[in-house]
Amino acid sequence: MWRRASGLAHNRWGIRRLSSVLRRHVFDEGDWSYASEWWDPSSEGHTVFSKLSSHGNGIVSVAAYPASTPSVGQWLMTEKWLQHRYAGMYPELNQKDCQFKVLGYQWRVLKFNEDTHQSAVKVMAACRPSDPGSLILMQQSHCLAVPYVKSMVSVGLTALAASSFDLLHAVIGKKSMNILCIGHGGGTIPLFLASKIKGSNVHVVEIDPVVVEASVQAMGFPSFDQTQQFIWDETLKSRISIHVSDVYDYIKKDPNIYDIVFVDAYDGDDIFPCKLWDIDGDFLPHLANRVHPVHGTVVVNLHSDSDVPTRGDGDDSTLLFQSLLPLGKYVRKVCSAYKGHFGEAFTVAVPWLCNITLVACKGKNFDRKDIVSGQLASKSNLVEALLNLKFSCLNYVKSGLMVVK
Repeated sequence: MWRRASGLAHNRWGIRRLSSVLRRHVFDEGDWSYASEWWDPSSEGHTVFSKLSSHGNGIVSVAAYPASTPSVGQWLMTEKWLQHRYAGMYPELNQKDCQFKVLGYQWRVLKFNEDTHQSAVKVMAACRPSDPGSLILMQQSHCLAVPYVKSMVSVGLTALAASSFDLLHAVIGKKSMNILCIGHGGGTIPLFLASKIKGSNVHVVEIDPVVVEASVQAMGFPSFDQTQQFIWDETLKSRISIHVSDVYDYIKKDPNIYDIVFVDAYDGDDIFPCKLWDIDGDFLPHLANRVHPVHGTVVVNLHSDSDVPTRGDGDDSTLLFQSLLPLGKYVRKVCSAYKGHFGEAFTVAVPWLCNITLVACKGKNFDRKDIVSGQLASKSNLVEALLNLKFSCLNYVKSGLMVVK
């Protein structure tokens, strides 16, 4: 979940006006310059899923919007890839029955109560012309559309690498890497990590079964059923486990020790539940016991409770002010709680949004900002290269970094 930045040369939907010149050099399909395609004030999109939640999220819905990339000229390569994958699974079929046609690409946006935007993903739709009922939706796991997700992934993995975790061998599958995702949304973070890191064991805890249902039915998250199994890596199923449960109930019984934990859990009222950050509660001590004592890293998505000073259109200092996003009383409490249970913590500001990424680490000394900044910067290129990121990891790592005191 993300919160828009107010007064930052944005329209009322929170999208910073960007020059069309930027588009010419964009290679990242999830670049923020494409946000107007799925966050358009003139269109509510086409609702493709809607269901009432019984876990405080109100109406859980998914809206679809056309995506401009990849272009039609690139679809043929994807069709050939799908045909090859399908023929490999069903060698008894003739060539015609294995042919696929890409129907297009869409943005799919998960919303609670038709208001709060929870997740945005890009999906590909395709079918076999010989069987029009064979529609498949495939979430584009490499495409991270929302800046706070890029921030969590970039800063979290960089901090983990800076804590002497062997990320290289985890990526190539020579080392196991246990990952916990608290909050599922559209499944962006768990699918991205499981797709990029061959040694990953990703456990996702989501309290609301309707959210999981929406991600599978309408957002292209893999169901791993027989009809769509061919489109995913054969080992991907073994890397992702989804647990529909209250996270506190889950963590009390969980035997795993996690290398990194991602916390992104907001309800239908856009609230980060108090029990996930109460310094005197039972959750944080249990979570601390499940995190590796030497390099364990916890990454938390937070909404800033302090607004950025207003600046006019075209003012290049806007992002500077945003990178210096102040921490309000609520965010300070959350940061202090995580620091109190994990030892050291720092925050970075998320570009274009009023979100803050909090990172808490065990076994690290983060007393000085220059030391933290230097350690993270030294590992950012490694993370970017190992995961073949299409965006600058360093830009997210150095965005308004502050050490939690």
